[in-house]
Amino acid sequence: MIVITGAAGFIGSCLAKDWKAKGEAVVIVDDFAILAKQRNLDALDGVLKVERSALFSWLQGREDVSAILHIGARTDTAEFDYAILEALNLNYTKELWKYCTERQIPLLYASSAATYGGGEFGYKDDNALSEQLVPLNPYGVSKNEFDKWALQQSETPPNWYGLKFFNVYGPNEYHKGRMASVIFHAFNQIQEKGSMKLFRSHNPAYKDGEQLRDFVYVKDVLSVIEFLMGKRPESGLYNLGTGTARTFLDLVKGVFESLDMDAQITFMDTPADIRDKYQYFTEADMSKLREAGYERPFTALEAGVRNYVQDYLLQGKSY
Repeated sequence: MIVITGAAGFIGSCLAKDWKAKGEAVVIVDDFAILAKQRNLDALDGVLKVERSALFSWLQGREDVSAILHIGARTDTAEFDYAILEALNLNYTKELWKYCTERQIPLLYASSAATYGGGEFGYKDDNALSEQLVPLNPYGVSKNEFDKWALQQSETPPNWYGLKFFNVYGPNEYHKGRMASVIFHAFNQIQEKGSMKLFRSHNPAYKDGEQLRDFVYVKDVLSVIEFLMGKRPESGLYNLGTGTARTFLDLVKGVFESLDMDAQITFMDTPADIRDKYQYFTEADMSKLREAGYERPFTALEAGVRNYVQDYLLQGKSY
């Protein structure tokens, strides 16, 4: 039996559906009172649901849990109440770690590329680098603090993987509001206005719209998780991007092309509350995962955007 947290959210719901389709017994964990997430559960009828707050009492005495995939987290990079982040992203994950260690079952959890901060130390998923990193926001701090804590533990699950997700996009992010991918926002703006506004660059090293991110399609994320849980390579931190940074202009032009429209793009100031903490470049070093044996190619940005727009957003479909 696989326990998946954050299973009503974006990546977690796609993951739960994937494992259910494989014929695995799946238990999904989340705050199911959040109505905006309900459409992500449509494909998970009949799956056992456990409220996030009740998980640890439910786990007590169980002998049939074979792994925990901990995708749940407070992911808002504009959240500045660290007590919330500490409770959900740090302490909750520590309890799952302890459970998996006691039961000797694998744990896979969501870390983040936000741990890399401004990228002054690069984007290599070297375990030893975590102590040097300076994240730009409290969310990134909470994720890096758990990574550091995990690496300090002498007692561990038999296999554990902290996945540093880069900019993941794809179906089932309808509920994410401001934190949804730029593709999702672009699609909706273009449908409504025929044009798209991007953040203006406030860094002289980058032209407007040429800020760079490593955009990774959620289907590739699912593929990597399947590989890690199946092959069980060496435990530790692993980047999960594509290894190729692309501009926001590339991304939005891909949305226009997927809609068979000419690109109409203007620029607006980056909101003041995130301007000083804005990452202008991210690019995952994927050599560690490749050396572990993962050989599948990552979806090219244009192909991923087209699939997402045409097969999901235009049709109003979930994964």
